[in-house]
Amino acid sequence: MKSSEFVSKFKSWYLWKNLIAMAVVVVLLCLGAKFGLDIYTHHGEAIAIPNLKHMQLADAKHILSNLGLEVQVVDTGYKKTLPPDCILEQSPAPGERVKSGHVIYVTINSPHSPTITLPDIIDNCSLREAMAKLTAMGFKLGTPQYIPGEKDWVYGILVKGRHVVAGEKISVESTLIVQVGNGMRSADDSVNYVDPEIPDTKENSNDVDEFEVVTGPEAGEPANKHNHSDQ
Repeated sequence: MKSSEFVSKFKSWYLWKNLIAMAVVVVLLCLGAKFGLDIYTHHGEAIAIPNLKHMQLADAKHILSNLGLEVQVVDTGYKKTLPPDCILEQSPAPGERVKSGHVIYVTINSPHSPTITLPDIIDNCSLREAMAKLTAMGFKLGTPQYIPGEKDWVYGILVKGRHVVAGEKISVESTLIVQVGNGMRSADDSVNYVDPEIPDTKENSNDVDEFEVVTGPEAGEPANKHNHSDQ
């Protein structure tokens, strides 16, 4: 190709039109990618999270739905003074700004008080060990009840006047009374001593008394008789 022909084609409107069209397409693609990404990621969007604490779960769902947010229950707790399904905690915290579609995680109040399994402490440990273990597990303890028995030894657990056993599930709201020995012997533990029976030898004996009665001379009779001859 001659140089004159190349220059003439370079100056032609058809070539420039194609170049301009290609440039426009590239610009549009760049702009589309930028704005599309912003729309997809909600760039620049910031929704303030409301305070949901002590709000009923149904009301919180309605409020968050209107804001374009979602709510998800992740745990339950228990507060006696609050109604069931009341929100106790939330994450993220109130006032934080998030994008549309963000999930708010909440902890709600349980309708029933939680229970704890009673460990094997009855007739198995001292008062000090039992109280330390029960307190660490979250039980509420009342004043110990002292009963006759080995000093400081655990003999039973009372809940509302009822004896409970190891493995039983007890509400954390219930108060446990530990029955512990006071170091004194119970009257029920006294020992009755009984004298052994001695058999009657006179009635049961078959022995014959071999004692002989020896009689002496009758009165007036000389003890010895001698014959004398005259010489």
